[in-house]
Amino acid sequence: MESLNYHHLMYFWTVAKEGSVQAAAKKLRLAHPTISGQVKQLESAVGHKFFRRKGRHLELTSVGQVAMSYAETIFGAGQELLSVLRQDRPSQPAKILVGITEAMPKLVVRQLLEPALCLEPRTRVVCEEDRLERLLADLAIHELDVVLADAPVPATVDVKAFNHLLGECSVTLLARADLAAELKPGFPHSLDGAPVILPSTGSALRRSLDTWLLDRQLEPIVIAEIADSALIKVMGADGLGVFAVPTVIADAVASTFRVVVVSELADLTERFYAISTERRIRHPGVLAITDSARERLF
Repeated sequence: MESLNYHHLMYFWTVAKEGSVQAAAKKLRLAHPTISGQVKQLESAVGHKFFRRKGRHLELTSVGQVAMSYAETIFGAGQELLSVLRQDRPSQPAKILVGITEAMPKLVVRQLLEPALCLEPRTRVVCEEDRLERLLADLAIHELDVVLADAPVPATVDVKAFNHLLGECSVTLLARADLAAELKPGFPHSLDGAPVILPSTGSALRRSLDTWLLDRQLEPIVIAEIADSALIKVMGADGLGVFAVPTVIADAVASTFRVVVVSELADLTERFYAISTERRIRHPGVLAITDSARERLF
């Protein structure tokens, strides 16, 4: 049976973390040719290139990203084992790096992050908001620990990541009180020609709403299409149109933005995911988020 040369893997891991062979050589206090040669031997052994050059730095290929994911797990476990054998408490991460898709409702995000904010010893939560594809790219190179999203990893994205379902709920339509009073009688037919504020095309909620309206042959007037879920609520609170939120936060949205429920769409389901490079989550911050969401939020 073939065996993996862990010395070679460690050199690769260091180069990937440091961004260049020169930086890795300096960190390991070894000669540049030594590091370069060991990485090339590893690439030759597996039959794949792990790096491609980008300016003065190296970036991981798709195969390199997979290797890096396993290397992180292997050497991270090694450090934990060393701590246990020395009868030290395994150290908690100093921070958790969280990617948040633009479509994620901020009130949902706030509740999801709360357990990580309450960890002892205290952990710093660092959040980055962007499109899912960009966040997954950062996740692949370990610049993020987890991505919170309203959709799983698209099949078209070449990133090895695992979808951890946090929970699901129905969808509720809200509007300012005067508009809601007009729409409640005769709902859902009253939506035909009514002003609505929709999420941007491509989001999971938008696809669900489009299908729901099409199935009922309803054609509301789309006032705006917005990626930022918080801005949707602000515009809805100004009476510009009806908007949709996950039912799990409908009461909180109604109270915060002084809007009222038009109707719950019980046949629509919105799902939320924690996307991680770990098949079995070990990061304490990510574990706190996933466990709490399943037990308390959904």
